[in-house]
Amino acid sequence: MEASPQNDVDAASLEKTGPLESASPQISINEFSCHCCYDILVNPTTLNCGHSFCRHCLALWWASSKKTECPECREKWEGFPKVNILLRDAIEKLFPDAIRMRFEDIQQNNDIVQSLAAFQKFGNDQTPSAPHTGRGNQHRGGGFYSGVLTALTGVAVVLLVYHWSSRESERHLLVHKAVARWTAEEVVLWLEQLGPWASLYRDKFLSERVNGRLLLTLTEEEFSKAPYTIESSSHRRAILMELERVKALGVKPPQNLWEYKAVNPGRSLFLLYALKSSPRLGLLYLYLFDYTDTFLPFIHTICPLQEDGSREDIISKLLDLREPTWKQWREFLIKYSFLPYQLIAEFAWDWLEVHYWTSRFLIVNAMLLSVLELFSFWRIWSRSELKTVPQRMWSHFWKVSTQGLFVAMFWPLIPQFVCNCLFYWALYFNPIINIDLVVKEVRRLETQVL
Repeated sequence: MEASPQNDVDAASLEKTGPLESASPQISINEFSCHCCYDILVNPTTLNCGHSFCRHCLALWWASSKKTECPECREKWEGFPKVNILLRDAIEKLFPDAIRMRFEDIQQNNDIVQSLAAFQKFGNDQTPSAPHTGRGNQHRGGGFYSGVLTALTGVAVVLLVYHWSSRESERHLLVHKAVARWTAEEVVLWLEQLGPWASLYRDKFLSERVNGRLLLTLTEEEFSKAPYTIESSSHRRAILMELERVKALGVKPPQNLWEYKAVNPGRSLFLLYALKSSPRLGLLYLYLFDYTDTFLPFIHTICPLQEDGSREDIISKLLDLREPTWKQWREFLIKYSFLPYQLIAEFAWDWLEVHYWTSRFLIVNAMLLSVLELFSFWRIWSRSELKTVPQRMWSHFWKVSTQGLFVAMFWPLIPQFVCNCLFYWALYFNPIINIDLVVKEVRRLETQVL
């Protein structure tokens, strides 16, 4: 059976034009029209019901009606609508000239531009707290972290109830016990906390049964002779310097986190929340109101004077009351302005040997808070809201100051158990919460349509 001449012509024409061109008469621009503007789809956005509209048409519909529903079938959408990338790319390849003309018209229309910006802002605000973002995301973002927080909260409450009822740790803290009532074992405990080098003289103090009363009478000359025989002059000066502080206070000065919390429960809770929500204001508070006891040890720890490879003992830095040099101030101010949470992380890093897990929680939390701060600055920059920064800073300062004043006024009425719960929650549970916030911010960046 021979092929007809007409069939040969059609086959040759098909091979010459290719499959897309041969099918193009069957594809009309009307098949890709928006059911709102009845023009070609631009950035087609497909809703849960399956209908697709121009993104700016959907934004105009939302801005006028304030309804999260399909303009055609009125079915409510869930989450925040996204651009159908496959459909968009296909339309731009098939009808590039029409799409280009439509883009030019859209960019010249101020109402459309403002509606798109408001619609995207609505989406950014909805994404972190959207209740219907899919079962998978809801299980990962909500179920896991809520379960972990619930379990940790239960354990923490049990431990705090025991700690609050027994109060054994507070009774045995030397920061609460007058130095004249120290036993020989407590004097040795105080001595060992001065640094690893002090363990060299532990047996000598125990053999002489040096209690608190005898400790207050010792002088540098007696330390240099038998039976103590402290030959190192620097060791004698360190012991005498700390002994002078003990005599002045009448008790042992706090030298770690738990002792500082026992002496200053209100200030420690305030600093923990202030350094988390507003680190710059928290450090400014230390400089203005707690310069000698807290700020000087802090700056000597994060900006040490040691330029060689030797590592100064953390207790020596804690007892260093010298005024910082200009080099230390310069390093501190740069980090204070741009990386305030790094200061906290560096401070916690030096305390790893004393507070093993607590320091790690603080370091991780500081890293997460730095990431969240970068996301906040990026959000302000991308939305062209730099002019609102002074107003935001003033509002934040006013909010933190008001909350601090409110807590200070009602502090005597707050039970110690509640304060302990807030302290340990901010110290150990906030990193878990901040991990969830960082994950949500990353997801929002991935799904954000500019």
